[in-house]
Amino acid sequence: MELPGHAHADAFFLDTPDGQRFCLYHAPRGECRGALVYVHPFAEEMNRSRRMAALGARALAAQGVGVLLLDLHGCGDSAGDFGDASWDGWLRDIAAGRAWIEQRLGRTAGLMGLRVGALLAVVHAQTAAVPPERLLLWQPVTNGSGYLNGFLRLRLAGELLAGGSDSGGTELLRESLAAGESLEIAGYLLNPQLAAGLDAADARALGPRCPISWFEVTATAGRPLPPAAVRVADTWRLQGSRVDVQTVQGPQFWTAPETVDCPALLDATLASLEKADD
Repeated sequence: MELPGHAHADAFFLDTPDGQRFCLYHAPRGECRGALVYVHPFAEEMNRSRRMAALGARALAAQGVGVLLLDLHGCGDSAGDFGDASWDGWLRDIAAGRAWIEQRLGRTAGLMGLRVGALLAVVHAQTAAVPPERLLLWQPVTNGSGYLNGFLRLRLAGELLAGGSDSGGTELLRESLAAGESLEIAGYLLNPQLAAGLDAADARALGPRCPISWFEVTATAGRPLPPAAVRVADTWRLQGSRVDVQTVQGPQFWTAPETVDCPALLDATLASLEKADD
């Protein structure tokens, strides 16, 4: 599978009240069957998943779905520093990207998110006045507090490798954030506002008011869904959401130090759109 180049996408900066956001737009080929805004994952996971995002956008565009790849505030080639980004600001970026593609294609857009990007997509769907047309969730983070703890542990691991101590653990780091201190973690400056927003984000808070296709990537075929995923999906169904959850076999490309693909995830994503159109 070839890496899609920018030749098949329009690169531009989207003006928002919070600054310019770098975008790549993959126009739908043939009749437009849908519109999506891709919401990337957190910190280094974004860089490691760029190829899969590009492959997904190109494959979707070939099936008539326009896709906007959006770099959030302080990420990628967008304006601002990661250390100045906030959770609410990222939600405004998503709303701005959605407004752009909806005006461009004249239809309600959906959101496709990976990891924390999926959690951001869910929170947008929970709070937007007009819900997105659909959600495509790749390996979604469902509890921001747990993800934040894992990110803080990277700081502790770095201190141990440097010969320091992890006395106090994540609780001490959380106290520093609560006191208004930004923390340097794995090359990223995490500010208290972004940490607080991530910490408070909970997918179970409200079932999104749109169809949801949820994909969990597993190393071996036939593995059951993680219990946390089952709980969230069941909660959403009880709240009236339409949720389809499935597992696909492949590598965890968002954490792999080398570039790897997950063709089964792309195939399952395209198949879910075909099923939705039937």
